Amino acid sequence: MDKILPGLAMLAIAAVVFVLLAIGWRNRLRRQSDVDPLPPVPEAPGEPGAFAEGQYVATTTGGDWLDRIAVHGLGIRTNSTLAVYPHGVLFGRSGAQAVYIPAASLRGVRLDSGMTGKFVEKDGLLVLTWMLGAHELDTGFRTRRATDKDTLYAALQDLISTAPAAGGAGSGQ
Repeated sequence: MDKILPGLAMLAIAAVVFVLLAIGWRNRLRRQSDVDPLPPVPEAPGEPGAFAEGQYVATTTGGDWLDRIAVHGLGIRTNSTLAVYPHGVLFGRSGAQAVYIPAASLRGVRLDSGMTGKFVEKDGLLVLTWMLGAHELDTGFRTRRATDKDTLYAALQDLISTAPAAGGAGSGQ
């Protein structure tokens, strides 16, 4: 009896924590319901100019590395590939919907040390800034091999500098 009551109390506390987490996630989904649907993934994207395996970290509100975007599965961390094409960028995520960002939606790329629960060495994370409708977003990617990061970074900078600006969507780089 001495161990049953504390055990039940711990179970009750854990249940309350999980319920509060679920309520918070549901409220985040509701708050972000105005985020536009993701662009469709091209059926035949072609050959990528650069490609790497790694981890899709998350997508956050632009400039706010703690405000994870929950809608459309953008807040789910997963193993991923990142392919840079002349027409855009494709995250092929394991167990989650692929994320395609057209070149005209890209606003910038930077190297950073972390975002929303994933912190690495200085400049160990690629962060793409892009527009989805009226929302500026940041998407983080961690390459599996450090040498791939420089190749992707250069390819992304080239893509952004040559991409046409999206009509009426947000600010320039």
